[in-house]
Amino acid sequence: MMKSDNSDLIGSPASEPAEIVPAPASLVPHLREVAILLDIDGTLLDLAPTPREVWVPPGLAEALNALLQRTSGALALVSGRSLNDIDLIFAPEVYPAVGGHGAEMRLGGGGEADAIKAPPLDKELKRRLAAIAKLSPGILLEDKGYSLALHYRLAPQAEKAIYEEVSRIRAELPGAPIEVLPGKCVCEIKHAGFTKASGVRELMRHAPFKGRKPFFIGDDVTDETVFAIMPDFAGLSFSVGRRALGVDGHFDAPDDVRAFLARLADGGTNSST
Repeated sequence: MMKSDNSDLIGSPASEPAEIVPAPASLVPHLREVAILLDIDGTLLDLAPTPREVWVPPGLAEALNALLQRTSGALALVSGRSLNDIDLIFAPEVYPAVGGHGAEMRLGGGGEADAIKAPPLDKELKRRLAAIAKLSPGILLEDKGYSLALHYRLAPQAEKAIYEEVSRIRAELPGAPIEVLPGKCVCEIKHAGFTKASGVRELMRHAPFKGRKPFFIGDDVTDETVFAIMPDFAGLSFSVGRRALGVDGHFDAPDDVRAFLARLADGGTNSST
């Protein structure tokens, strides 16, 4: 992980190459001005062979809870997973979140969504898309309600066939308001008209996020919509595992993100590593 001791990073977008992550100590004085927004899979948590196999490492919930307090509640998870799925992963903790690629939003630590922006996918469309999983025994189907994901991490040879079949179904249903999201060994189909970025925009309209500068960390293609809007809020964005275009810096792996957050939660101590 690369970092800088430039304490002026919060306040205006960075002008340096995408190699810089601010040292935790430089951010601590600004936490009352910042909204911390975090993707989950591939960012906070290491990717697993299946979506159900991800796990929360020791110390992560403690760091998130401390940062939630330090920011007066302005910390949110931003994920393609549903709010219900997020809660199952982090149980018994419940965090503010944007779920379902912007389909759901929760401002506080209660269990219910404060806003739902999309209807569930049509049942017949789901049935047809779900049948794609039969192309290979390694394809895993995940029904998120607002979207449907076809994971092929266990069947990488099926990637081309999956996208061809999705394209065929879309061609037969040209009026269906759906969008295909390619990801890391996953093809996800969701309603058009909402994204992680639209969810973040809505989140930033409400207290305690309103008026703060967002600090977003994400790893996948679906996070690029959020990277793109950070300048609108004078915020900063950081990619994980790759040097994405338009970000202010990057982390090498989720473990680096967790270490960074732990140091930030501790008041920026031990920030030299």
